[in-house]
Amino acid sequence: MKKLSILGSTGSIGRNALKIVEMFPERFAVKALAAKKDTELLARQIEQFKPEIAVVFDEKCALELKSKLPATGGVEVLYGKDGYIAAATHDAVDMVLTAVVGAAGLMPTLAAIEAGKNIALANKETLVMAGDIVVKRAVAKGVRILPVDSEHSAIFQCIAGNRPEDLERIILTASGGPFLKRPANEFMEIKPEEALNHPIWQMGKKVTIDSATLMNKGLEVIEAKCLFGVSQDRIEVLIHPQSVVHSMVTYQDGAVMAQLGIPDMKGAIAYAMSYPQRLALQQSPPDFARMGALTFEPPDLEKFPCLALAYQAGEAGETLPAVLNAANEVAVQAFLKHRISFVKIPEIIRETMEWHTIVKDPSLADILEADRWAREQAEMILDA
Repeated sequence: MKKLSILGSTGSIGRNALKIVEMFPERFAVKALAAKKDTELLARQIEQFKPEIAVVFDEKCALELKSKLPATGGVEVLYGKDGYIAAATHDAVDMVLTAVVGAAGLMPTLAAIEAGKNIALANKETLVMAGDIVVKRAVAKGVRILPVDSEHSAIFQCIAGNRPEDLERIILTASGGPFLKRPANEFMEIKPEEALNHPIWQMGKKVTIDSATLMNKGLEVIEAKCLFGVSQDRIEVLIHPQSVVHSMVTYQDGAVMAQLGIPDMKGAIAYAMSYPQRLALQQSPPDFARMGALTFEPPDLEKFPCLALAYQAGEAGETLPAVLNAANEVAVQAFLKHRISFVKIPEIIRETMEWHTIVKDPSLADILEADRWAREQAEMILDA
């Protein structure tokens, strides 16, 4: 019986993880759930899975949640940063699934590592911001970080059983998002509702916008560097609209290993939760005979400049990836609130990065300060 803490339980990853728990009640128990503001769904999750701790964003949400729970519910309701860290470090927990959105995932993940909990990592921003620090602490604590992103799970599966020194390249596949075929001169008219209409994947709002700009793939490049210990020049991105090949690796003898499957996140989530075993998810493999062609093409960096900016930040390293991530979070939220156009997202990120003075060999405090500064700077650019 593996005992779980799920940070981000009301989001897409968290909901799918709980579906897996529901399918395999003899394999998993939920000890802590953490969400942001969806107290309605969280209350239903608490009723079904009976965690010992439930966490929300602030005191107002905590009061709302308590009002939706029976007086004798037996769950401790916490809120804020201390609450998330309590959920991440709960004594009864074996594994922490980090599925919160954005930079908010960094500190709870680090706290879980310090407490010796294995990590199922769906929050790519944790490694984008502070990958070197996170990986070093995990090694020091003997903690395993298991990737939940479908692409990184695919890479993890492709390198299993092979010698690291034989690895040549990592090929990250990307769907291309909803605007792959739309001409760039029409991007100015894109509305949030269009950008949220992903042709393949069902994801949260922020990740879906990142997929539309290809920033999501740029963040995944930086994440892959940290997870698999390769230089960025050995990581390639290919557009693969069918989203059947989740990623590939090549070896020095010319062999290519690919992991394929239907575009459903439960496969990657279940593999991280049950590793090294595989669960009988009752998911069918792709129907190749009916599918026809699988196609690949290089990304257009002029049409999707967010990917180029992520390459730049990943190559520079130090505090620049944290700045990239923070500016992107601010810009995406501004776009979702109709404050800026779609094409302004990369402009705000680029300008914020240009104003940043990179800190060499940064400490965690340096990274957190870079994150704070970049958010403030991006807001100033928005208001200019």
